[in-house]
Formats: sequence, C-alpha cells, structure tokens
Amino acid sequence: MKGNATSVHRNAALLSLATTMADRVTTSADIDRRLAPVLERLRMPEGLLQRIAGVHERRNWAEGQTFDAAAVSAGEKALAEAGIDRSDVGMVINTSVTRKHLEPSVAVRLHHGLGMPPSAVNFDLANACLGFVNGMTLASQLIDAGQIRYAVVINGEDADEIQHATIDRLNGPGVTRKDFMREFPTLTLGSGAVAAVIGPADAHPAGHRILGGVTRAATQFNELCVGSVNGMFTDAKALLKGGLELVMSAWKEAKEDWSWSAMDRYILHQVSDVHTDAIIKAAKLDRTRVPLTYPMYGNVGPASIPMTLAQEATTLEPGNRVLLMGVGSGINTAMMEIAW
Repeated sequence: MKGNATSVHRNAALLSLATTMADRVTTSADIDRRLAPVLERLRMPEGLLQRIAGVHERRNWAEGQTFDAAAVSAGEKALAEAGIDRSDVGMVINTSVTRKHLEPSVAVRLHHGLGMPPSAVNFDLANACLGFVNGMTLASQLIDAGQIRYAVVINGEDADEIQHATIDRLNGPGVTRKDFMREFPTLTLGSGAVAAVIGPADAHPAGHRILGGVTRAATQFNELCVGSVNGMFTDAKALLKGGLELVMSAWKEAKEDWSWSAMDRYILHQVSDVHTDAIIKAAKLDRTRVPLTYPMYGNVGPASIPMTLAQEATTLEPGNRVLLMGVGSGINTAMMEIAW
C-alpha cells in the first residue's frame, strides 16, 4: 500500500491491558421506558435496541465515579501488571472522546493522576473510535525509534450526558421517525475505561508483539456521523455502506503485505449486530473467532476494542494471532496484528 498506510513494528510489545468497569447497569428496557412517550406517538415498537443493534445493556458510571478517575485506575492496574516503574514511562496518550472542556487536555489530568514524571510527554489523540489503536501505533513507532522506552495508552468514556440529552430531545414535540433513527446509535453507547502499557519487546520476551498493520481513509464521508456533548447524529445506512467499503478495500490491499484470513481472534470495534454481521460476511471471517461485548457493554467508543481484547485475553495462548479491526467516524479504518 502506498504512503503511510502500512506500518511494521520491529521492537514493540503490549505488556499489559487493564480495565475499569462502570458499576451501574442501564438496560435497553430502561431506555425504552424513558422513551415511551415518543415511541407511542410515532407508533414504534419497544425493543429496537435489542432487535436491531443487539445491545441489551450498557454500563454507566455510578455516583462518585468519573471517567477520568476510572481511567487513572485502569492505568494504575496496567502499570502494576506490567511491573513498570512510572519514572520509566516516556509518554501518556489519552484517546478519550469524552472531555469536560476543550482545554486543557484530558491527558494532563491522567498524567497528574498517575503521578507521571515531568519528562513524560502527554497529549490527547482524537480520532473517534480508532483513537486507541492509533495511539498504540504511535507509541510502537516511537519505541521502535528509541525515542521512548514505555508508553501508557489510556481511555475513559462517559455516555451519560449525551444519552440524557438525546432522550430528552427525542421526547420533545415535533420529533419524526427520521429524527429518531438519526439519533438511535447514541442510545447504544456505554461507559468504561481501559489502559495499556507498551514497551520494548526485546526487554520483555513474555510481552505480546505488536507486529504492525494498515490504515485507510475515506474522508469524503466526514458528515455521516457527527457528535458533540449534545448529541450524535448519524446516517446509519450510508455510514454502514461507506464503512464496509472502506474496510474491505483496506482488507484486500493488505493482502500484499499481510495474511489475515486465519487469525485466532478478530477483535472488532463493538457497534451492533448489523455492523458485525456485515464485516464477518464480507471478509469471510470465522464467526466463532469474533468475540462480542456490545450486547452487555454497548459501544464504548475507542475503549471498545481494548476492552474486548482484555476480556478475551484469558482465553488466548502464546503464539495466537490476534487482529484488531476498527472503523471510526470520518471515515477511517485501522487494522493491527498482535502476536500473543
């Protein structure tokens, strides 16, 4: 593939991956009850989230929990699991979509909360649902280059505010079926936090080698899914079509450099039954090797892929081949191979 679409890493490894789960469970039935007025007025059935998206519940932060404190907790667990002293960390990359304000970055709060040294570079990397995979790629490149020794890639998401605003708006006067379906994907979102420690493979033979991967962009579709703190507005049909075309284009071109037809696990970005089924069918993936977390956690944005990998890690064995696959609003796609 031309340009920078392919990356190959020589000496980067995933040393640890840790999550902090939100304590409060919000079922799709709970959301249906809150949407009862508009569902009745538009003569729409209950259970659309379960039947169309396959999302039965999602997590939300309980009282006293915050997305950034949860991210710090995940980072603490990841550092402890990796056995890395924070004084050796050269970079903290926050990939959260959620933010309380535009400036300063979320990364500064996480850097401070983790007690990182002043020498550790810290910044936000925003690329919708691909942020975490992009952060892993960037960290791996800098480790390969000898610029840093260890990096913490971290994410915390909070779906509460955007879902409350969306439900209030959908229950308002004048909302049409088209309006409802444009905001339907917002109701699938969930909350969670995750962190990874990445370091040099030669110093950690038990680490999981990050081999590399591909990226591809179709930014002519930049208006198909636009989100803010007030809501996320999506042309779901067009987004699915454009995203699937982009994924398959990247998948086919990647065959020149990579062989991904028989991986032990395919860790997809967790969106819905519709998206998952479409990718499995188009790429001819073995469905038994595609773990799902969106039925219980919903779409947790950039945290979805690493949270799913963390859940699946207990079933992986040394030598297993794992492919991370994601699509993000914009549209962008990224795939990354890890040798477990």
